[in-house]
Amino acid sequence: MSYRSVCWLVTALFLTPAFVPAQALSPDERKQRALAMELDVDSQELLTLERETAHAMSLNNSSFFARVYTDDYVGTVASGETRDKRALLASIQNSRARYFSFIASNVSVRVYGPSAVVTCTWSTRGEQDGRTFSRQYRVIHVYVNNRAGGWRVVAGQETLLPG
Repeated sequence: MSYRSVCWLVTALFLTPAFVPAQALSPDERKQRALAMELDVDSQELLTLERETAHAMSLNNSSFFARVYTDDYVGTVASGETRDKRALLASIQNSRARYFSFIASNVSVRVYGPSAVVTCTWSTRGEQDGRTFSRQYRVIHVYVNNRAGGWRVVAGQETLLPG
């Protein structure tokens, strides 16, 4: 690389917004940067919650759902049955499924102010009634953030994938 190319590269790097000192930014630019950082923190928190959801499912741990799902939660399971929070907790507590693995992958987080939509793929392997199973689901969760209680799930939908 020539000396001239190196100079152009260094100049370009220092002129990009990432290298502009905070005091040189306008108030609107500072506000946008702060919002972007907050959205990134929210996205990471929601990603963690989705992974914790899969872990709680693998353990049939209904206390996680009691804490993270709102009292007015409504979801549709893969069979098409609609469940409120009470029915969801009962189904987890009384589940005969024992999981060898329960993984949330392909997680996509979209934050819209105090609400968010999270989609992912659940891949499960386990045993129920003496038979082993392996299943995949596409899952969508709708979250709200009330700041005092953090992100909570208000709605969900599970779709069993073929095969």
